[in-house]
Amino acid sequence: MRKLVLVPTPIGHLADVTLRALEVLKQVEVVACEDTRRTAKLLRHYGIATPLVRVDQHTPDRAERLLEEHAYVAYASDAGTPGISDPGAELVARALAKGFRVEVLPGPTAFVPALVASGLPTARFVFEGFLPTGRARRRRLEALTREERTVVLYEAPHRLARTLDDLIAIYGPDHPVALARELSKKHEEVWRGTLAAARARFERPRGEFVIVLGPREVPEERPDAAALAAELGEAGLSGRALAEALEARGVPRNEARRWAYRKEKA
Repeated sequence: MRKLVLVPTPIGHLADVTLRALEVLKQVEVVACEDTRRTAKLLRHYGIATPLVRVDQHTPDRAERLLEEHAYVAYASDAGTPGISDPGAELVARALAKGFRVEVLPGPTAFVPALVASGLPTARFVFEGFLPTGRARRRRLEALTREERTVVLYEAPHRLARTLDDLIAIYGPDHPVALARELSKKHEEVWRGTLAAARARFERPRGEFVIVLGPREVPEERPDAAALAAELGEAGLSGRALAEALEARGVPRNEARRWAYRKEKA
């Protein structure tokens, strides 16, 4: 049986790797990774001599050969769980197409500790990763104007100011936000406040950031009860049936009953 195992690696502190991850890294024939230098540091730390092969967005043909030549392969991203904001997802698709069994080990990731430490609601959230560039960025930002869940973003330090400016335009300067950087490292920081205060605080940011935005209240578009009542009345509905139909279309119960009563009296 051929198998590909996605192995999460520490996002900072090398001791955050799991015992199972170390076992897999020792047993596989080869470890595919984004950057052989970074992954080699982890393997040397734990005395693992498994060969490394660089597989990233620039080497798709190498991924194909890797799966043809080996039956037991691990894939490790630079940091965190593979397949999120890295080439791991494409490697999984290729492996599945070739009949590989794919396993994903649980382990480190940046957005979960940032979300939990933010102090913002965690029951419903959406992970957006890195915002794209150009028109795709504008479309993604426009979608956030309709998002009612907590939003989690990744951002590089040199783009942080622009992204905060864009978010202020969408959410307003007083919207709650948490920014986490250097998670699990010596200079770990989780900052909490408003978007405007974040923009002022991080004038010269350092380190990769996780941005956690509190839920946004999206005003509901109330249906035109009068127009609906006229439309449904013409369709033959009246009395209780009309009231129930109006309520099903989003008209508040008391208002739906008033319109049904008016149609009866008309």
